[in-house]
This record gives sequence, C-alpha cells and structure tokens, in this order.
Amino acid sequence: MATVDQIGTSGRRSLLSPEGWLAALARRSEAVVIPVGALLAGLLVFGLFLLTQGKSPAEFYALVYKAGFGTSFSWQNTLSRTAPLLFAALCVALPARLGLVVIGGEGAIVLGGVACGALAGAVSGMPGALGIPLMALAGGLAGAVWIGAVGALRHFRGVNETIASLLMAYIAIALMNHLVEGPLRDPASLNKPSTAPLADQLRIGDIPGWDVHWGLALGIVACLLSWVLIERTTWGFAARIAGGNVRAAQVQGLPVGRLIVGFTALGGAFAGLAGVFEVAAVHGAANASLATGYGYTGILVAFLARHNPLAIIPVAVLLAGFEASSGLIQRRMDLPDATVLVLQGFVFVAILLSETLYGRLKIFAPERWGERA
Repeated sequence: MATVDQIGTSGRRSLLSPEGWLAALARRSEAVVIPVGALLAGLLVFGLFLLTQGKSPAEFYALVYKAGFGTSFSWQNTLSRTAPLLFAALCVALPARLGLVVIGGEGAIVLGGVACGALAGAVSGMPGALGIPLMALAGGLAGAVWIGAVGALRHFRGVNETIASLLMAYIAIALMNHLVEGPLRDPASLNKPSTAPLADQLRIGDIPGWDVHWGLALGIVACLLSWVLIERTTWGFAARIAGGNVRAAQVQGLPVGRLIVGFTALGGAFAGLAGVFEVAAVHGAANASLATGYGYTGILVAFLARHNPLAIIPVAVLLAGFEASSGLIQRRMDLPDATVLVLQGFVFVAILLSETLYGRLKIFAPERWGERA
C-alpha cells in the first residue's frame, strides 16, 4: 500500500507533469506573458526616450490614460478609433496563418472608402436598408481584389507578399488621390477635394446609447467569425497546416493556392469594410482623410495579438486609446503629434525582438522542468 509521502509525491508530479494542469497553464501562458512583457518593455524604453527629451514619462502615461480611458467621452473616442483597427488587424492576421506577412492593408482601406463614395451617388435614391449593404459590398470587393491580388502574385509568380502589399498600398493611395481630385471630385469641395456627400439615409449611425458607430460591433463580430474560421473549420485547419509547411500541405493534396488567395482576399475585404465605415459613419465622403495610418497601426495590433482574432479586440482598444491621446499630449507636453507613432515604433521593435523567446524559456516548457540548470 502506498504511503502518505508517496501519494503526496505522486500528486505533485501529476500537477507538474507534461499532462498536468499546471503544465497546460504554462504552455498557454507563453502566448500571453511574452507579448505583454514586450509591450511593457517597449513602454519602458519609450519612457527612457522621453527622459532624454526632458519630459516626464509619468506625466505622459497619465495623459494617455486620461485621454484614452479616463472618462466616458474618452472611451467613446477610443472605441470609435478601435473599429478600423479591428478590420485592419484582420487583414494582417488572416494571411499570417498561412505564413504570409501582408502589411498593405492601408491600400485596401482607402480603396474601400473610394468605392463606397463612388457608389453612393448611384444609390442615393435608395433606402438605407438597401443602399448601405451595396456600398459595403463595393468596399469589401475593392479591398478583396486589391489584397487578393497580392496573394495571387505570391502563389503564381513567387512575388514576396510583404514588398508587393506595401508597394500596392502606395499605388492605392495615389489612385485614391487621383480619383478624389479628378473624376469623382464634388465641385462643391473647394478646400478639401472629396466625393459627393452621402445622402442622409446612407449614413451609418451610432450604436443606441453610445456615441460609437456600428463599425465597432461589426468589427467585433468579424473577429469572432475569423476565430471560428481559423480554429473550428477544415479551411482554417488546412491554412494552419499550409502555414507550418507548404510542401507538406501540397503533398497531402491541400489546395494551397486557393487558401492563399482566399485568405488574403478575405483579409482585404475586412480592410475595405474599414474604409466603408470611415466614409459612411465618420467623414460622410471619400477624401484624403482615409489615409490616416489605420492600416499600419493594424500591423502592430495583429503582431501584438499573435494573429489571434480574439486577442485582436483588447489590443485594438489599447492602441486606439494611445492614438486618441495624441492631441492632448501635444497640447499639454508640447510634444509633436507624431509622438504616439514613435511610441508604437518602440513597441513594435520590442514585439519583433520578443519573437526569439518563444520556445526558449524553460518556465513555459514543462517537458524541460526536470532538467538541471
């Protein structure tokens, strides 16, 4: 019969064994602890940078909290900025499951907005229940075609998707400027070239009780559906297999080409929807304000969330709060408006450096707990 000491030792081993709950917790916590640690490291280094400029890090972060999360108005401002970040991050996260680094979501956003503004004149006589879905469809298709073309170039011609998507983003912005200042320009827009204003019934309103448009709700739904697609469907499983080893996926007969084009197109469609909401819910017309950098901030959101659609939601809220504080920081601390961009740069570098830690820290590897130091 086993003694009490033997039972106790066995119980401790079961908790610490690779099959125990403590081991499972250690494995799962790696995907949370490392990104959070990288975020804090980036904030710390940026604080040291502020000290070199004669500014107080404590005052800076206090203003960030106050402007982004301190009041109900701050929260509404933050959540309004969260909506496009959710869609932009999905444009990066979905192709990333196939091992693709697509960073040109900004191009899909501006073209989605232009497509929405261009179609608005044709559907101005329609009721909103019909016109708004048509505008959303046009914006989504524009983004899907633009980023889907990046996937097609990658699969059929071997063109690097990172370079292709970035260059196509610049092309998209130039195309937007040409269309808005030329063929699609409203003659009444004198100081700021824009398309014709949307009819009142085509404007997307706010969520009842909130001063936040419906793009936030749809963005959260898009993240939830993307998680289901990746984690609970055969298409998502095939994408993860192809992302791990393309040659093995091809040997198994998986449609790698269709997966690449399909996931990039879906990500582009989400980015295009971000442009639609910027036009139909924020600006009321397509203009240069579409190119505000949401697509580039979405890259940081996706990487910080480890390309997990569920984690994208809180990360997008956090970075939207950072962006919402830029104006107050500029006024109170006499810092440039681009200071928040510098902060994002420090965080992004920290996130990239933290990639080297995955799989190397013993505390997150239960199978190595028995090894000697």
